[in-house]
Amino acid sequence: MAYDREKYQMLQRIAEQLQLYKPITSFDEELSEKKYFDEIGSDLAIMESVAVKNEECWRRRRAAVLICLFEGHKGELRVILTKRSMKLSSYPGDVALPGGKMEERDADDSATALREAMEEIGLDPQLVRVVANLEPFNSLNQLSVVPVIGLLSNIEDYKPVPNPDEVDAIFDVPLEMFLKGENYRVKEREWKGCKYILHHFDFETSKQGVFPICGLTASILIRAASVIFQRSPCFNQHHHHLPDFQQLQRALIEQQLSIIHH
Repeated sequence: MAYDREKYQMLQRIAEQLQLYKPITSFDEELSEKKYFDEIGSDLAIMESVAVKNEECWRRRRAAVLICLFEGHKGELRVILTKRSMKLSSYPGDVALPGGKMEERDADDSATALREAMEEIGLDPQLVRVVANLEPFNSLNQLSVVPVIGLLSNIEDYKPVPNPDEVDAIFDVPLEMFLKGENYRVKEREWKGCKYILHHFDFETSKQGVFPICGLTASILIRAASVIFQRSPCFNQHHHHLPDFQQLQRALIEQQLSIIHH
């Protein structure tokens, strides 16, 4: 009983902390909004007409992922991850957070993340307490991906049911690993002529082998861990001469905003 009470208290502290979290302004959304109003001017009728089209366009390039956190047996905070099915046409075999593109029936980003988690890994939305959204992240195919943080108060209540068409494996890792330099390295990549670094972590399991966690998933989990543990990754002290993909995107969008404002 004491352990259950301590577990509840830890998750409750995280919930209270994250309810105060204000996501960083998305430069991508600011740019879209600026272009939108510049194009339509001040005519109210045109604004209302274009708003509908803008909403449809916004939904088409919107996605959400679920950062589902629970307390492990040693009192550590853990997050549920998946290995994408080798049958998938995009990113087969990659490690990912449960999630996907927004659909018309989804009321918001939380609804998207919870629906996708139910479809992919059989996670009942009733078991998850959504406490915060992080700022949107840009994917390589230019989707705006919103990380939704949810708490699972009792991991024993969750019985994993992987969708074989989408998921080859379900596993969990300690969230704090994304702040540590152990099993971490960077790789150089290029996007539209610009070089950037790719964060890469290796997580070794006794039964399922090594899972490489990199790219968008790694970037999101570095940010989530930084916000929740309220400290920067230790590997930030070894500054690389190149930005990561999110930093590159922000720099490019800031350039575009600067041009528009002038």
